[in-house]
Amino acid sequence: MKAAEYRNYLLGVLLIILAWNSVDRLALGLVMQNVKADLSLSDTQLGFLTGIAFAFFYSLMGIPIARWADSGNRVMIIAITTAVWSLAVTLCGMATSFVQLLLIRTGVAVGEAGCIPPAHSLIADYFNRAERPAAIARYMLGGPLSVVIGFLFAGWLNEFYGWRMTFVLIGLPGIALAALTWLTLREPRNRYQSLQGSRLLRTVQDSSPSFREVCATLWGSATFRNLVVCFSVLAFFNYGIVQWKPAFFIRSFGLQTGELGTWFAVIYGVGGGLGTYFGGVWASRKAAHNEGLQLKATAVVLCAFALVSALIYLSPTYHLAFAFMSIATAGSGAATGPLLATIQSLVPERMRATSVALLYLFANLIGMGLGPFAVGILSDALRAKFGEESLRYALLALCPGYVWAAWHLWQAGKTVAHDLREMELDLPRAG
Repeated sequence: MKAAEYRNYLLGVLLIILAWNSVDRLALGLVMQNVKADLSLSDTQLGFLTGIAFAFFYSLMGIPIARWADSGNRVMIIAITTAVWSLAVTLCGMATSFVQLLLIRTGVAVGEAGCIPPAHSLIADYFNRAERPAAIARYMLGGPLSVVIGFLFAGWLNEFYGWRMTFVLIGLPGIALAALTWLTLREPRNRYQSLQGSRLLRTVQDSSPSFREVCATLWGSATFRNLVVCFSVLAFFNYGIVQWKPAFFIRSFGLQTGELGTWFAVIYGVGGGLGTYFGGVWASRKAAHNEGLQLKATAVVLCAFALVSALIYLSPTYHLAFAFMSIATAGSGAATGPLLATIQSLVPERMRATSVALLYLFANLIGMGLGPFAVGILSDALRAKFGEESLRYALLALCPGYVWAAWHLWQAGKTVAHDLREMELDLPRAG
């Protein structure tokens, strides 16, 4: 296989793994009403289960896995962790209590933590700085694809077979993906080591920066600090809203999971996919080597996204809500490529996986951990006044938060050129 063909193949395999990596979380959001009725859970318990209980282990395990990925075999890491979370997802369908489901979701979280940081590091080895926004945007198309799989398949599987069998059926394909990764993808470090021998391997291992050095380097970058805050704030509102959005349409408009899953698959799959793809392509073609422009443009898009998102929950009919949702989804996807590509260009090669893991550590603990939990608590608090419509107003209250994230993205756009120059000057010392 030629080099260009292999790079496309690599992105394709990693994209599919990323898509399957989050299908179970989307499926859980779609079937929450069924799980709630079957296991007699409250909104607060559901928010805890889908939030901090999952995010805590997902985030913390991402750090040691990323440290391993910064000096080890990233292909092997992705294959092993994919197999782990796939097996754990199938076990979700066998839970008979809140505690059992909580423990199983912890196992899922540990496995899924090994997907994104090693993949970002691997992609950065195959694509240069100018190519990275488009390459990472193509990889992150796994997000919209996961929505298609998670909402479309899970919605109808739930109606036909129930939520338990749904988890079994979406967990099994991950085993095949783990085998495909192990057998067909290549770790470029192995090639370098085989060409130059074990002496080079020892040199590389010795030159790998310590965790403290990585943290000091990243903290010294004003751009990275603002991107961490932006990503964390964005994750808080995104996870809080997206996890509860299916329940909102079920409660407020009476939709069934099959119909709802179809609508979500089209809106998130098409709208999110187009936004993610063209946002990355624009950054690579029109603003290559101009990360400041990329980040500032993305900040403007996020402000517009905040307004359109609010209109979803003010809509009197689900058709109008879906129309606003389509626009908002396309706009939010455009930020993905430029933001994450900037991270990979901002740090040395031996810090890339750890930098992504640290980014997701804060984002997931704050966002995935507290976002759904906060919405659940707010919805329960508003129930006395608004009844079944309490979730609508809880979600509406979160929409202005996207402007906060946009402000930090704009600040990062002011400092990124300086920090990139500093990184290039320090590169020989960073290793």
